[in-house]
Amino acid sequence: MRIFISAGEPSGDLHGANLIRALRQRAPEAEFVGFGGDRMGTAGCRLLFPLCQLSFMWFWRIIENIFTFLRLLFRADRFFRDEKPDAVVLIDYPGFHWWLARRAHARGIPVFYFVPPQLWAWAGWRVRKMRKWVDHVLCTLPFEEEWYRQRGVAAQYVGHPYFDELHRQKLDEDFIRQQRTRPGRIVGVLPGSRMQEIEANLPSFIRAMQRISARQADVRFLIAAFNEKHRQYILTALAGSSVPVEVLSGQTPEIIRLASACMSVSGSVGLELLFASLPSVVVYQVSPSDMWWVRRFKTAKWISLVNLLAGEELLPEYLTPVCAAEQIANHICRWLTDSAARQELQDRLRELRERVGRPGACAEAAEAVVAAIASEKAKAAAA
Repeated sequence: MRIFISAGEPSGDLHGANLIRALRQRAPEAEFVGFGGDRMGTAGCRLLFPLCQLSFMWFWRIIENIFTFLRLLFRADRFFRDEKPDAVVLIDYPGFHWWLARRAHARGIPVFYFVPPQLWAWAGWRVRKMRKWVDHVLCTLPFEEEWYRQRGVAAQYVGHPYFDELHRQKLDEDFIRQQRTRPGRIVGVLPGSRMQEIEANLPSFIRAMQRISARQADVRFLIAAFNEKHRQYILTALAGSSVPVEVLSGQTPEIIRLASACMSVSGSVGLELLFASLPSVVVYQVSPSDMWWVRRFKTAKWISLVNLLAGEELLPEYLTPVCAAEQIANHICRWLTDSAARQELQDRLRELRERVGRPGACAEAAEAVVAAIASEKAKAAAA
């Protein structure tokens, strides 16, 4: 059995690695080839290209790299033609993955979409592509299955794979103990795993930190950097600031555990905030020109996964072309000074976590992929 897997972002690389492990438990002989990142490579996937290095946002950044994407598409198509994998599994990263799905479908290879793009939130007309080129959608949010089925797409709810990771996550307890020996309440700052996110949101976060520090003298800040490059960029941006802050690379889970409250960009990290029941402000700052596109294509009421799962705005969120520092600071300071308000929000987050935070998504997805491949092989043998 040969399975082609493609992921183009750090979170997709994580989910891809966990899916590979779950697939290998059901099909030990399986071979995994595709596009992804270091985690998928470590899990046993033969990477044709480190696609996670091309984690871009917005239309123009993709256009700048169009020839790279075209080369990867041709390379994948040759692999589909010559090696004919039993299945192609795509993880998030719409845009390029639509083209991969199209080529795999044309080669007669079953296509699975695990962690599908949020079509119900952005430009829902794209569901036509899913219906035409994808055979199985493995949904991660409870309401997605019905949404897709109503539009003629074969879909199955398996749960969100991030909860698989969170339930077995091991924290650096020594680091946590060391931080807790130091004075001051901690506010976490999560500016994103992509440089574009950091560039767009960090200035507002720094201004919010300054406002909070002026009102709450006992507060200190821990900023999560995805890697050392991001850490150095953030340190440069903080140069000259008197705010008590540390920038830490690769310790986002520990920061979330330590924090009394948090400011964060939207994304899958929201599920980690939910898992920790951590009061957080969710911000996504975009340029005025990008906001023009957002207003025309956005159809979901919220941007935070927590709010989407809750069906209401549990966490305050701001999708905005202007600085939201004052709003961020107001929310954080309220949670730091009003213990009843903080406890009420934590209780509601815990209730939501109990409803939706179950592990097992990768196991269910792997079962669906293996069963579909077995069914296709049985049909071929009978013919």
